[in-house]
Amino acid sequence: MKSLFHRLLVIALMFVLNPVSASADIAVLIHGYHSDAMAWERSGISSILQENGWPRAGLYTTAGGGVRYLPAAGESSADKVFVIDLPSEAPLNFQADLLSQALLDINSRYPDETITLAGHSAGGVVARIVVVRGTVPGITRLVAIASPNLGTERALQALEATDIPWPFSYIADFFGGGAYDTVRRSGHLLVDLLPATPGTYLGWLNVQPHPDIEYTSVGRGQSLTLHGDWLVPGISQDMNNVPALAGRATLLTVPAGHELVPLDGITLLGILNAD
Repeated sequence: MKSLFHRLLVIALMFVLNPVSASADIAVLIHGYHSDAMAWERSGISSILQENGWPRAGLYTTAGGGVRYLPAAGESSADKVFVIDLPSEAPLNFQADLLSQALLDINSRYPDETITLAGHSAGGVVARIVVVRGTVPGITRLVAIASPNLGTERALQALEATDIPWPFSYIADFFGGGAYDTVRRSGHLLVDLLPATPGTYLGWLNVQPHPDIEYTSVGRGQSLTLHGDWLVPGISQDMNNVPALAGRATLLTVPAGHELVPLDGITLLGILNAD
């Protein structure tokens, strides 16, 4: 007997081979921590979308607190995909500010088209911040892929590993290497991603009113069993565990580690092409 996962995979492939009328005209892809907009290319997701009616429409780059739009061939297509290159080590609110600027520009260019936000890892949280703020019109769907909606203990572990008093911190700075330097630069972001408890950023965000749009969590698991991955536990990847979203999110599982994989592209395509 086929597993539930294999049944879902067949359904997703049916969407690929027989696309139906899409409820979303625009998809905006938001990468996660220590990553960039090319993550969607490297994983094969952009190609899967491109080959099935969702071409690349443009890239938003960010610098100096602003965004710059670089168009691509698919910007005049009926369904289209935009990506944004965020400073992934910056605090969540700053990244959300830049994403909002890009989305407002997209809305001004295509005011009659709806927007799906798809964020991987911390990018899913950045996208949810924008949704909660409610300042960008046209957003009808949020897809969070392996996102730490309830935070992650890994953020606490990373902060503790770099909390070294002087003069030992000087030695660590000198010998710590690239990974150590990255964590040090990401301190404010890691604080934002601490497990959601009263007084933490996610503890606050998760009780804020969330608008009535479609929410989908794409978690890491097998046959609808959510296991999570080495970076984000399964309970944190399911937006139904966010107090303000309890029972409002659809949960799908993909058998993978934390990184993006081609099956995420097939899953996303099925979501975008659903009625």
